[in-house]
Amino acid sequence: MDQTAQIALGAVAADASSLSIWDLFLAADPIVKGVMFMLLIASVICWAIIFDKTFKVRSLRRRAADFEEAFWSGGSLEDLYDRMGNHPDDPMSAVFASAMREWRRSAARGLTARSNEIRASLRQRIDQVMSLTISREMETLEKRMTFLASVGSTAPFVGLFGTVWGIMNSFQSIAASKNTSLAVVAPGIAEALFATALGLVAAIPAVIFYNKISSDLGKYAARLEGFASEFASILSRQLDEGN
Repeated sequence: MDQTAQIALGAVAADASSLSIWDLFLAADPIVKGVMFMLLIASVICWAIIFDKTFKVRSLRRRAADFEEAFWSGGSLEDLYDRMGNHPDDPMSAVFASAMREWRRSAARGLTARSNEIRASLRQRIDQVMSLTISREMETLEKRMTFLASVGSTAPFVGLFGTVWGIMNSFQSIAASKNTSLAVVAPGIAEALFATALGLVAAIPAVIFYNKISSDLGKYAARLEGFASEFASILSRQLDEGN
């Protein structure tokens, strides 16, 4: 092996030893650095949203089970409403409280004992109140979910942009040095591929957990709607019995 080949191999070995993640970031072009930093921040935010929503859904399921146990225990609904107060701490309790408020206002005005048309209007108002409460509560729970969807769909392309830019820099280095050895090409290509990797690291968990959390929230919304239908039936029977 001649001296020129030995020098080239030594340069390749030296560059390969410095291709750590931190070295790749420091050696990257400013635009590639910006892409990497943006993807890293997006990944951190995604994981914060994922943990928040995951624990939130688990807590809501537990609270819903506790509320349903109290609701179907056979006790007075008036007493249950009085114990909850005006500030329910979960969506299912909020749906119950909104219907009970409308029921009490109507009962105080004597609407529950009037004609069939007025009672039918009361049923409709209670249904609307519960539907609006469900919509408002689900809108609150679904906040920041669009960020997960956006990261999942755009992060790979942002990383690809960093990759293309890094490869362009590699070819410019080849043209400037007139040297096609691996020692010249490898750092730029490594930086480029690292940008792609960060894009995938941000996108894959975002897509997976977006689908998982969206499915869990959909099931919870169906649970709220089922409870609202059952509660509306109970109130409707009370209206019929009071006739």
